[in-house]
Amino acid sequence: MQPKSLQWPAVHATAPSARGKAKPASRQGQPKPKLGALPEWNLKDLYSAPDAPALKADLEASERAAEAMQQNYAGKLAALADGGNGGKALAKAVREYEALSDLMGRIVSYASLLYAADTSDPARQKFFGDIQEKITTISSKLLFFPLELNRLDDKVLEAAMEDPELGHYRPWLEDLRKEKPYQLEDRLEQLFHEKAVTGRGAWNRLFSETMTALRFDADGEKLSLEPILNRLLDQDETRRRQAAEALARVFKDNVRLFTLITNTLAKDKEISDRWRGFADVADSRHLANRVEKEVVDALVAAVREAYPRLSHRYYALKAKWLGKKRLAYWDRNAPLPEEPTQSIGWDAAQKTVLKAYGDFSPRMAAVAGEFFAKRWIDAPVREGKSPGAFSHPTVPSAHPYILLNYQGKPRDVMTLAHELGHGVHQVLANAQGPLMAPTPLTLAETASVFGEMLTFRALLESAPSKRERKALLASKVEDMINTVVRQIAFYSFERKVHTERREGELTSERLGEIWLEVQSESLGPAIDFKTGYENFWVYIPHFIHSPFYVYAYAFGDCLVNSLYAVYEKADKGFADRYLDMLAAGGTKHHTELLKPFGLDATDPKFWSMGLKVVEGLIGELEAMDA
Repeated sequence: MQPKSLQWPAVHATAPSARGKAKPASRQGQPKPKLGALPEWNLKDLYSAPDAPALKADLEASERAAEAMQQNYAGKLAALADGGNGGKALAKAVREYEALSDLMGRIVSYASLLYAADTSDPARQKFFGDIQEKITTISSKLLFFPLELNRLDDKVLEAAMEDPELGHYRPWLEDLRKEKPYQLEDRLEQLFHEKAVTGRGAWNRLFSETMTALRFDADGEKLSLEPILNRLLDQDETRRRQAAEALARVFKDNVRLFTLITNTLAKDKEISDRWRGFADVADSRHLANRVEKEVVDALVAAVREAYPRLSHRYYALKAKWLGKKRLAYWDRNAPLPEEPTQSIGWDAAQKTVLKAYGDFSPRMAAVAGEFFAKRWIDAPVREGKSPGAFSHPTVPSAHPYILLNYQGKPRDVMTLAHELGHGVHQVLANAQGPLMAPTPLTLAETASVFGEMLTFRALLESAPSKRERKALLASKVEDMINTVVRQIAFYSFERKVHTERREGELTSERLGEIWLEVQSESLGPAIDFKTGYENFWVYIPHFIHSPFYVYAYAFGDCLVNSLYAVYEKADKGFADRYLDMLAAGGTKHHTELLKPFGLDATDPKFWSMGLKVVEGLIGELEAMDA
């Protein structure tokens, strides 16, 4: 595997495809909603332009520093560690490696964000590709460092860590040692690393650029992915149906290409897993998430067992509300008649989220406020812009950036709250430095979902009528189903695909069959899967970019439900303990982080606690109809 320290800053994404948060577009012929001035991010905190002298200088400095590290330390770490001053000598080397990781991460982050803002621009495509190649070439000179550290004798490293300077890096070094059993010989690691640009990286880029270029003909308009997904939440059922049929047509026309991408990447992963010695198709993800397979298996089992009490029960209730025996798949996320139709301006969204954050913790609101004040957010919908939303941590020497596609609906406000949760987490964790700030995906989703929960509870308390309270509750239940039930169904889909791929290629038809199997099981008999839905697996980016990422959403949502229950009964110290948990970054295992709250994710009953919160909200909705 690519050593964790050389995995460049990850994008914590909230795509509409992943969490069901498609956002309604304005009606044709009607004025666009008045949202106010939407911010566009200022990337000058990273670099002023792709041809900026500072960026060129940093690339050259990175190359020189990598060559110097290779010359000074390659093949010498064992001798350094075993010397009289081993702890201090190793600590100096780790600090150099850390500084270089931050510098190269800054360059990659800038290229990634510039590309995400307009993936259709040929100049940005080239810049992004060129930077990827250059950084891969430079970083290949550093591969020796984590590999050699892992070959150090345990007793020698333990003795060296008694020195406080090296002891500071204990969490990172212990994390690194967990990868030791799956580590290959240095030349093989270098080959895997360098070929990533023309292998997995190239297929990822092909997926992204193809998806961005697709156009969907709906009601006489040619729409890109984001706006057509938005229409699945339109008040007008005819427009929802037209949008779904347009999606189905285009997906069918392009399914051969997406089938090839899926088969190729699944095989690529199988080759890597086989060489490294991973037994299960998801083991590498569990290792990266620093979570035990048994914990994930318990989560999956608990959610699947709860399908009838959650999604099956809710969609039967919604079908009754909409006067239908069954919901067509395009009606699954349809707005209720009670849902407010007015648009929420950007200023109002900002005030809503910051007030919810501030009522919980003024410090949390102050950190979140910087994103607005300093233009760390890119909010407008634009042609060529990446769909969905994400918070990119960049590097500790800089700050995170948030991408949204804001259109003024309540779910857009919740998405803003979600991504700001990531952003606050990333800012607080930056104090741990480049090697220890990154957080496993399972815990990274905790802060974002908690931010959503704070905002939801604030909106619910201020709901002016029973009708609006019902709409808010229903919207939250749907988000929870999309975050928990749907993500575990996606995880089941991936497991089946990757397992079968080990026996040979999967046809488009077979992929569609697996998709319908898991969707039918998870969503239940109240959903009518019309012809065309069998190809809706093609547009979910997590399957391509981050295999088995999806269970992290369910992990985070269930964890937050339990955490919020503790908060409601806790003393005034809860907020400080919560922010301390975020500030720990990647320095602690989930068992250590949750201990101050009396929670334990290894307890099989833990997941049932979180799921009962969703059941309770559905029960409240049922009571409103009584």
